[in-house]
Amino acid sequence: MPQITVDYSGTLDTAFDRQAFALALHPVVVSTVDARLEACKTRFRRVEDFVAGDATTGHAILHIEIRLLHGRTDATKIRLADAVLDLVAAQVKPVDGVTLHPSVEIPTLDVSYRKR
Repeated sequence: MPQITVDYSGTLDTAFDRQAFALALHPVVVSTVDARLEACKTRFRRVEDFVAGDATTGHAILHIEIRLLHGRTDATKIRLADAVLDLVAAQVKPVDGVTLHPSVEIPTLDVSYRKR
């Protein structure tokens, strides 16, 4: 915990340094939700096919999901989501002719979550 998944459009390959983003994201998560740095784990999934509105081109998606253990307040989750969107704005370079659609969701891990 936290378990972080980032879905991103392939059109962002050259505009989005994923390793740098994760290294910048983890301290933000730690300071906002009182987690341990070594507990942050981020995986990236490249999305090839998606539709934004009625368009199949000219758009890019970047969705970050940060799953946390139970006990974080809604206000804390909102503060983290806002900080993550600020980080996206600072880290992802614009791509000519492409509209970026960034989003963040911070659900609670199920009680069955276990790690070793």
